Amino acid sequence: MSGPSTYQPQSPFMKWLEQRLPIAGLVHSSFIAYPTPRNLNYWWTFGAILSMMLAVQIVTGIVLAMHYTPHVDLAFDSVERIVRDVNYGWLLRNMHAAGASMFFIAVYVHMFRGLYYGSYKAPREVLWILGVIIYLLMMATGFMGYVLPWGQMSFWGATVITNLFSAVPFVGDSIVTLLWGGYSVGNPTLNRFFSLHYLLPFVIAGVVVLHVWALHVTGQNNPAGVEPKTEKDTVPFTPYATMKDMFGMSCFLLFYAWFIFYMPNYLGDPENYVPANPGVTPAHIVPEWYYLPFYAILRSIPNKLLGVVAMFGAILVLLFLPWLDSAKVRSSRYRPLAKRFFWGFVATCLMLGWLGGKPAEGIYTVLARVFTFFYFAYFLIVLPLLSRVEKTLPVPNSIAEDVLNKGKILKTTAASLFAVLLGGSLLVGGMQTAKAAEGGEAPPSLDWSFSGPFGTYDRAQLQRGFKVYKEVCSACHSLKLLQYRNLAEPGGPSFTLDQAKAIAAEASIKDGPNDAGEMFERPGRLADTFHSPFPNEQAARAANGGAYPPDMSLLAKARSYARGFPQFVFDLFTQFQEQGPNYIDALIQGYQDPPPEGFTLPDGSYYNKWYPGHSIKMPPPISDGQVTYDDGAPQTVQQYAKDISAFLMWAAEPHLEARKRLGLQVMIFLLILSGLLYFTKRKVWSNVH
Repeated sequence: MSGPSTYQPQSPFMKWLEQRLPIAGLVHSSFIAYPTPRNLNYWWTFGAILSMMLAVQIVTGIVLAMHYTPHVDLAFDSVERIVRDVNYGWLLRNMHAAGASMFFIAVYVHMFRGLYYGSYKAPREVLWILGVIIYLLMMATGFMGYVLPWGQMSFWGATVITNLFSAVPFVGDSIVTLLWGGYSVGNPTLNRFFSLHYLLPFVIAGVVVLHVWALHVTGQNNPAGVEPKTEKDTVPFTPYATMKDMFGMSCFLLFYAWFIFYMPNYLGDPENYVPANPGVTPAHIVPEWYYLPFYAILRSIPNKLLGVVAMFGAILVLLFLPWLDSAKVRSSRYRPLAKRFFWGFVATCLMLGWLGGKPAEGIYTVLARVFTFFYFAYFLIVLPLLSRVEKTLPVPNSIAEDVLNKGKILKTTAASLFAVLLGGSLLVGGMQTAKAAEGGEAPPSLDWSFSGPFGTYDRAQLQRGFKVYKEVCSACHSLKLLQYRNLAEPGGPSFTLDQAKAIAAEASIKDGPNDAGEMFERPGRLADTFHSPFPNEQAARAANGGAYPPDMSLLAKARSYARGFPQFVFDLFTQFQEQGPNYIDALIQGYQDPPPEGFTLPDGSYYNKWYPGHSIKMPPPISDGQVTYDDGAPQTVQQYAKDISAFLMWAAEPHLEARKRLGLQVMIFLLILSGLLYFTKRKVWSNVH
């Protein structure tokens, strides 16, 4: 695990320590003097990026665990309380949630780089196997973490995925019962998953140490796939590789920060902003995007047991890759046929990911079976045959000779990067379309003051929206995650503290018991949550014809609709995340009486153009002139709809302005840092190339 080290401790303390625990010499030989191939391109920086992301996930996860409550009645609200009430809790949550996706993006790039350049070939078989083990541990950790928020998709995802183990002969039901801690997904399940989700990252860190150890024993592979022969083929790890890695990490942090501060929900599922409800099954249960290719393989096979075997086999086959591909030439750069089949394999994985987000029916199932065959054929048929029949191009005699082809390498790298980004955007877009509401046209997209990188809430609009909620919506809908004090906090409707106190005092809050052991009524206080109109769900259903009015705290993030290709690509760059307000606005105005000809409306329901199925129990909630505005704004349904939609967006995203403001500062800092690191890297490497 060491390179040629010339480390000599200078201080008496370091000399004393080095004789007893030579940790400084180990670090020097492993991360400073370690010889690194001089022709490594930026695809190799993803190893350092993965180390950085693992550290980020562990640190943010530890802090989040301090505030999280692993109980089915409290988990959902505890996550939202972290976002709303913990100092910079929204930042920690966004870093951790978006960090999971960034972690998987980096690991997929890292793995595909290893596939392309043959980094799994001798003598690096153990290095590759340890990498696959890390990937399996990441998948388990990510799945358990996805369950913890205890939203609809968390609950049903856990139910569906854990049920797969019931297909194992003889012991399947026992495994499922062990995972659940009972006979259904419930509180013991959540406790188990929380414990394992907390533990596994440290196991991953331990295997990463072994992975790095194996890397330093065998040496790094390189784009040419030839071993270093002379000192001209290598450079010391520090400062050369470290500066290159630092520049790569700063660029990746820019990409990461974009999602943290501007698109925190782009890679998530709106259904997970709805509390878990075992009695209501989502229309489409899909895992996170990084599991979709394997989910497609699972669903493509009608037999449950064979589907589970195929899904796990799709990962485990990677363990045998060093022996399936026996070609002597490592890098696909010098294997014309292998290069073509590799990009075909990448396309296959992207197609499986897209199909994993589609319903398991019709042409989607047929295509999933076709691409499942392509996936396994690549490993079990193509690679073994290519190693015997392919005619390879001349391989450079040394790494130094390969450096002379720098221009060609850069062009190839740029083209590869473009292909990966394009394919990845298609996968994410397919996932977004699959997870959003199906059918029908999209609601009209409105102009909102809070949209875009510099968007802020319109204070007058928020105050009008609050008035609509108070006089109309609060008769049926709760707002349990909002507290009266929030009305006077920065970034909100800008009520004064006295106004917020007066609003709170209008509510009658049931409290107690008092010294006599009796419950009593008292005026509301700033620290109280918004008063609920009903004492419990049963009372709410009884008052609304059996329908349960949803809590409005997260309604603006829990509602979405399909955007389709190529609009979802533009959404990423334009920071469009206003589907929720658009949908709420359209729903309020979407009532139609009588319904269209040929539509059969159930008794006690109303026709609404934008509601799924068009049949809604809620009557038209508001009419022209129902709420009086003091600022001269139009007193129309159209104005009411837009005002309440904006207010509900603030209720769901109370820290939106702070998030965007801090995001701008972070992005400027990272841009400057990336520029400085780039020129520093060029200066460091100028005497090498």
